Amino acid sequence: MPEIARRDVLKGMVATGAGAALPLSLSVPRSAAPAAPVPEVALRWLEDRPALPTGSTWGTPWPKGVVPKEQSFALAAADGAAVPVQSWPLAYWPDGSLKWTAHAISDGVPAEGYTLRAGTPAAPAAPVTVKDAKNHVDVDTGVIRARIRKDGPDLIGQVWRGETEIARRGRLVNLRQDRIDDDEEGTTRRERYLSDVRKVTVEQPGPVRAVVRVEGRHQSKKGATWLPFTVRLYFYAGADSIRMMHTFVFDRDGRHDFIAGLGVRFSVPMRDEQYDRHVRFVGDGHGMLAEAVKGITGLRRDPGAAVRAAQVAGTRLPAISTWDTRVSGRVGLIPAWGDHTLSQLTSGGFSIKKRTAKGFGWVDVDQGRQASGFGYAGGVSGGLAFGLRDFWQRHPAQLDIRGAASDEAEVTVWMWSPEAGPMDTRFYHDGMGQDTYPEQLQGLEITYEDYEPGFGTPYGVARTSELTFWALGATPDAARLAAMADAVRVPPQVVNPVGHLVAAKVFGGLFSPVDRSSPAATAVEDHLDFLFSFYRAQVEQRHWYGFWNHGDIMHTFDTDRRVWRYDVGGYAWDNSELSPDLWLWYAFLRSGRADVYRFAEAMTRHTGEVDVYHLGPWAGLGTRHNVQHWGCSAKQQRISTAAYRRIFYYLTADERAGDLMRALVDSDRTFMALDPLRKIRTEPYTPDPEALAIGLGTDWSGLAAAWLTEWERGGDPVAERKLKATMRTIAAMPNGFVTGEGLYSLTTGEFAPAAKKVAVSHLSAMFGEVEICAELIDLVDMPEFERAWLQYCRLFNGTAAEQTAETGAAFGNLILRQGHSRLTAYAAVRLGRDDLAARAWREFYTGDGYAPDLPWRAEKVGTTLNPTDEAAWVSTNTTALYGLAAIQNLALVGGKITPPFPWSPTRSEAGSAARSGRPSGSPPR
Repeated sequence: MPEIARRDVLKGMVATGAGAALPLSLSVPRSAAPAAPVPEVALRWLEDRPALPTGSTWGTPWPKGVVPKEQSFALAAADGAAVPVQSWPLAYWPDGSLKWTAHAISDGVPAEGYTLRAGTPAAPAAPVTVKDAKNHVDVDTGVIRARIRKDGPDLIGQVWRGETEIARRGRLVNLRQDRIDDDEEGTTRRERYLSDVRKVTVEQPGPVRAVVRVEGRHQSKKGATWLPFTVRLYFYAGADSIRMMHTFVFDRDGRHDFIAGLGVRFSVPMRDEQYDRHVRFVGDGHGMLAEAVKGITGLRRDPGAAVRAAQVAGTRLPAISTWDTRVSGRVGLIPAWGDHTLSQLTSGGFSIKKRTAKGFGWVDVDQGRQASGFGYAGGVSGGLAFGLRDFWQRHPAQLDIRGAASDEAEVTVWMWSPEAGPMDTRFYHDGMGQDTYPEQLQGLEITYEDYEPGFGTPYGVARTSELTFWALGATPDAARLAAMADAVRVPPQVVNPVGHLVAAKVFGGLFSPVDRSSPAATAVEDHLDFLFSFYRAQVEQRHWYGFWNHGDIMHTFDTDRRVWRYDVGGYAWDNSELSPDLWLWYAFLRSGRADVYRFAEAMTRHTGEVDVYHLGPWAGLGTRHNVQHWGCSAKQQRISTAAYRRIFYYLTADERAGDLMRALVDSDRTFMALDPLRKIRTEPYTPDPEALAIGLGTDWSGLAAAWLTEWERGGDPVAERKLKATMRTIAAMPNGFVTGEGLYSLTTGEFAPAAKKVAVSHLSAMFGEVEICAELIDLVDMPEFERAWLQYCRLFNGTAAEQTAETGAAFGNLILRQGHSRLTAYAAVRLGRDDLAARAWREFYTGDGYAPDLPWRAEKVGTTLNPTDEAAWVSTNTTALYGLAAIQNLALVGGKITPPFPWSPTRSEAGSAARSGRPSGSPPR
């Protein structure tokens, strides 16, 4: 059979972006007649109703077989008024009915809530329009117009509000240096690179929301290029803002080329008199620096109360002829402060300084803790407001205004501050002589770090940042500035009610609403609340912030130093080990809590970009936990898995998350580049495209998540075939999932027939396989696959006798039994067995995770560098699995919950792992 070429199969289909209406291929049946009326969905804002008119985009799920694929949708505000809405499909059920739809609302005054229903959408009074010309794309929101260039350094050539040009030459700027000075005497030169646009694609043309994707690289004056980028520009009908999602990929080995600055820059025409020009920075909360370029307050002579009041308010000053002549005659002698800088070099402190012009001394203005990342430069006839989300959380960041006293100011939003020094991407040690696999395995035994020369490289990692720019007709007042700063900090998000998410039976149906219907359930809920609150506090107290770090958490605590093991090999950054991403997202799905959502969102942004390779031979693989996010030599599917991005994508229709999952569809080819078990194989093995050794746990679950997502998003026939072929051939193995590993063909997408053997790892199902299998069993009518999965679910925590009787051998002394209790619960429901339900709760209470009799509280500690809350018994591996087991057990067998059993581990070693800090994420041996 010829090799399946996915790209050839899709050739000729309409080219669309991740957020565009995806084509429904012939492999997905036409939508069946709906079996029930399309339900109405009462939507709400994640946080409070935003104070600022804003556009928002979200996803809504639908029960299987209910909503035909051609369905249109209408939206109404809480008072019944029709709200313009733009809708498009995100995913389909196998019968062709809609599974997820995306919806966007424009920049009108936000309502308290909305109702989404089947119907004809209201059209916006002034729709956003897109004109795709030969050399540029013009977008008109009805309030502002933007010209997007198709080549050259400018992403956005010009922005107008009405007939007034507000900004021009919107481009990316990067400072590069070729080495880091480790001595006191620095001699390194910096070279400036600008964006070089290579491709522009209109992904959505309106009428409510338009999306334009810009791709390119950074280029120097000499023509050298690096740092490929993808920028998406979002426009909403009636809006005066442009939302920018900026992604760059680091395409160096981390040893020779260093980022010394990375930003977005606009030029802003300055038409007003210098005393009618204003600079604004919003710091902590709504506190702000509000100054004029040429100040006329505080002078020795008073120009007049009305003049001073107007300048403070940011409105046009009275005619200069009305001023006190002692001031008006000497205006030229008042300094004009043309340059301003706000730099946030740590998560706990920012500073502001200003100067009159380049070549003159800086004057310190003030300092604060955590700036909003929002500023404004302009005058009474218009200006540009700008903001960078997670400004202090992703320090070092910086806002620059230059030349505000001249005819054209320059505004730069720095995602990496030039004042911070170069981004150090070098590996953190010299290898310590670990040149061979045996030596590297010894290193794993002592520091838990899986080191291998050349593998601790950042080549191919990425980072996505979110920026917003407003083209304003005048200097905003304090209330609007505060509202814009809030929108930068926490972009308003529309969400579905928990009840609708549960009723739609998406994500495997493995969650139910928060349950406090019994003392036993209440105790579990209290424990879940404690764990989330504890980690949220640890992020702040331990300062888990920084450009590359924000969104991740630490792996294991050091009870002697009373710090997390930030500097001990594989115990440092967690990098999704044992699925904290899924714990957080399932916690949100069942609770609707905004704080949980924002925590999960930050983690998804981090783990999908920083912990995964997007270029090079390991593209599509993620990196196991380490002191540096890219430091471990274990590059595997278990970290890059689409299972960790799916929930965020479907809740938000986020195009970048869609890109990340689509990039994984062909990642079965990565097994040709790298054998994940190369260090521990006992027999010779050379990757063969017709017989690739692929684990049926962490490897296959990652592949299956990508194939499932691509299939349901657009009916990709190759993804569907690979998915179903692997399901069928796993089920055909005599021991199914218990076999552990299979030989996979890139040509057929099938596993070869396997002998009856037993190879079970405690890790196999703990990286999204539970969740993906639950979805697949619900989607695909393949009883043999369900039997194979239920066998694994029943037997993992079963007795040695039960395991031997069915498979021919016992599984050994396995750990993570508490986390696996949810597999037992799933089998209990599918098989209708109360004995398994009771066993699931027994395993949950008496497994090797968190026991009911633990303190379940943190203690205040004042002897560490900063005062902290300490719960030395908490580890992230156990937390993630406890959280998922608790949530899914309550959803599956919550009606059969029992009071806690006395702590009594089910195996001699069980419990010691969690209490002693023994690793539970080591590569299987």
